[in-house]
Amino acid sequence: MDVLFGSMQRIGLRATWLIAGLLSAVVPALWMWGFTVDDALISVRYAQHLAAGLGWRFDVGGPSTDGVTPLPWPLLLAPLAKGTGLQVLLRAKVLGLLAWGATGAALGSAAGRVANAPAWARAGALLTLALSVPVAAHAVSGMETAVATSLATFAVLLARRPLVASVLAGLAASLRPEMAPWAFVLAVGVAFTRGKRSSAPAFGLLALLPFACCALVRTIVWGHPAPLAVMAKPSDLAHGLSYAGAASVVALTPILVLAPLAMRRAPLALAIVTAAIAHLCAVIVVGGDWMPYGRLLVPVAPSLVWASMLIAEHADRRATGARIALAVPLGLLLIARGGADGRSVGADRVALVEYAAPRLAGLRYIASLDVGWVGAATDADILDLAGVTDPRVAALPGGHTSKRIDATFLLDLQPDALLLFLPVGLPDGDLDAWPWATYQRVVEYRLAIDPVVQKHFAPAAWLPLGAKGAGYVLLRSRAVTD
Repeated sequence: MDVLFGSMQRIGLRATWLIAGLLSAVVPALWMWGFTVDDALISVRYAQHLAAGLGWRFDVGGPSTDGVTPLPWPLLLAPLAKGTGLQVLLRAKVLGLLAWGATGAALGSAAGRVANAPAWARAGALLTLALSVPVAAHAVSGMETAVATSLATFAVLLARRPLVASVLAGLAASLRPEMAPWAFVLAVGVAFTRGKRSSAPAFGLLALLPFACCALVRTIVWGHPAPLAVMAKPSDLAHGLSYAGAASVVALTPILVLAPLAMRRAPLALAIVTAAIAHLCAVIVVGGDWMPYGRLLVPVAPSLVWASMLIAEHADRRATGARIALAVPLGLLLIARGGADGRSVGADRVALVEYAAPRLAGLRYIASLDVGWVGAATDADILDLAGVTDPRVAALPGGHTSKRIDATFLLDLQPDALLLFLPVGLPDGDLDAWPWATYQRVVEYRLAIDPVVQKHFAPAAWLPLGAKGAGYVLLRSRAVTD
């Protein structure tokens, strides 16, 4: 009887940890459900065209282009891509939530097996994860980040099987190319922890195989091994350093592994943290990212929670408590200071798409710096002024919001409409004052003040975005309106 009671107790305890992990993932993600990014709708449009048999292209009437950094992502979305862009985005968000929920449950279950780490330390690590707004936000953004995070976390949880861990790490890197160094270092490190030193290089190369396959496909199909976004969104080390530093703080979980001495006695934790450092260096080299919530660090953030639990088996309990006591209040402070304001982005985007759709009806070719929501509002072809989906623009000098696009370039391509974003609205709400409004992005500012653009385009509508006065000026070609 005592044996049966003890067995039931152990089962109940394991179930408790599993549920704790599930809740630490799902509850914050549901709280951040309203978050998304414009690029999510870019992937959706590619997936819709794949599902319709139109091939890998952003515009129905345009050429095949490499406009999605995670090459496999549109293929994963294609089975879900019947319907409107917003409907497909919703399915992508659900997919991300399911993947992240399963990952949280697995992480909680694993936490229950770390018997030598204090229960409060494991609970504190899961609480830190729950307070990480970047992880919660990108779990439901509709992007590939949630799936990449899931694959990366399962890779470390299954480290006892180096072959499986290497394959999972490689698949994560196929979705996020900057994770290739992380995948290689993790695979090699995991092999060392399992006593397979002679095979470690082979595991590392195996982890790089999916990344290499994506680069090969890009080279064969589009003529360049790197994603188009590398050319469209050039950055620099200075931005990469500031990005990596800020993201390491707001993600919270890196704080939990600031234990170099204790880490030396936890080989797997050392391998996980070393891989995370390699990833951080890769993020710095690529120059960071332009999306909110430190997206590029999110995939490796949960793996550091697992590493922290392994470290807690060997660390001084006061030091473990100090790290948790730093991470948890910091997470609460960041939320209190507006860290979760992105929850309204999705609703604002949906309202914009629904309001704009009838006003864009009948247009043939629309020029815009933000193309994701435009692609959800119209079936018209879109001239991407950032170059993310257009190699012609991507090749121009400048960053992704400062490409050197002048009136000649624009008019040669003959768009019949132009969209310009105004973060603070029109002066006195006067649509005719659009040339003198406050534009923050260089491309739009240059075009708005250009007399040739002013001569060829006339204001047609104001498309509001959110409740703070932001929105888009819709300009229509005078050649069309006349």
